[in-house]
Amino acid sequence: MRHDVHYVEALGQPQATPVGRMIALDKLDPNPDQPRVEFGDLSDLTASVRDKGVLEPLLVRYAPLSGRWMIIAGERRFRAATAAGLIEVPCIEMDIDDQGVAEIALIENLQRKDLTPWEEADGLAALCSRYGYTHEDVARKIGKSRSTVTEALSIATLPTEIREACRAANIGSKSHLLQIVRQPEESAMLSIISQIAERGLTRDGAREARREQLGSSAKRANRGPFVWRYKSAANGVGVEVKFPESDVERSAIINALDEARAHLDAEIELSAG
Repeated sequence: MRHDVHYVEALGQPQATPVGRMIALDKLDPNPDQPRVEFGDLSDLTASVRDKGVLEPLLVRYAPLSGRWMIIAGERRFRAATAAGLIEVPCIEMDIDDQGVAEIALIENLQRKDLTPWEEADGLAALCSRYGYTHEDVARKIGKSRSTVTEALSIATLPTEIREACRAANIGSKSHLLQIVRQPEESAMLSIISQIAERGLTRDGAREARREQLGSSAKRANRGPFVWRYKSAANGVGVEVKFPESDVERSAIINALDEARAHLDAEIELSAG
């Protein structure tokens, strides 16, 4: 008569599929490259874990040298379990390389919609920079359209100053960030950020503000240099002052005329001497 293999013996056998087991919390380490930066309020999750335990296993990878496990996905559950006073949690051990860890950690969070637009953008950018993925590669692996991936990756290109300005203005929606990143230069980005914050612009409002700003810039660029002209009605003598830029304040015209007069006075003195 055939006997089934005992479960404990099966755990010791080479596995073609992930292995489920309970692992002590003090043997688990967070993933240093975890795409999530903000974990939010864990009070509700902690209360649920304290009442019912961790219902969904964490994904982990064993590190033979340290004898510990690194969390691939499930750090929020890990933190909640720690806060709830649990000793161990259910885990699924996976035998994958660093590239696989990065992919699964990102995909797991994206599927849960747990990531902010910043975290999603930086996570996708990390996959591209570390492993040479194209936008098509990333789209295929995370199950999203190429255009969605390209938009997210564009947000990752925003410079530190613009990111800080967005956070200071409490701007974090993807639709707003896309309007900001589509500006041609940082000064224009800061202008849109200011308008969104001060006027409380919606996605459509931010899009319209961006279009107006781009239109104004194009008009200024097409106007060419500014020329101020004056012609005396008494004798028909004219004066012309040309500036390299297209937008010139009245004070700049006055300063230019004063400088020209001072230069003329100096020439008269030299000729008289």
